Amino acid sequence: MARKHRRPIAEINVVPYIDVMLVLLIIFMITAPLLQLGVEIELPEADAAPMEQSEDPVIVSVMANGDLYLSLDGQSELIDEQSLIQQLTVMVEQTPNIQVLIGGDQQVGYGRVYEAMVAVQQAGVSKIGLMSDPLETDGN
Repeated sequence: MARKHRRPIAEINVVPYIDVMLVLLIIFMITAPLLQLGVEIELPEADAAPMEQSEDPVIVSVMANGDLYLSLDGQSELIDEQSLIQQLTVMVEQTPNIQVLIGGDQQVGYGRVYEAMVAVQQAGVSKIGLMSDPLETDGN
């Protein structure tokens, strides 16, 4: 009697890969809403009264390294000056009395914050404010 030779099967079993993919999908679905979006910036402290706001303002953040971030509805994105002007121009066309707040890191030079203010003005924004953290008192 002759023995039958079995040939090796050259197929990949993808079932374990599908299981891993589904587990990763579930992990991302659970953790995505928990991520806090935004940029961390050290604002200067000042003893100023808070402004009245009817809606969420548009925030332009100037980081310590000079990068600009545009924050809309809690979403922040790195942006260059030309794109900032273009996006704000579109917003001004839709909402003429839009309010833009500029927050500059304590470590950034005044000139860079001023450049951001000029860019916001070039977009046609008439209500521009500067952000700061409340002044901390030692209780004395």
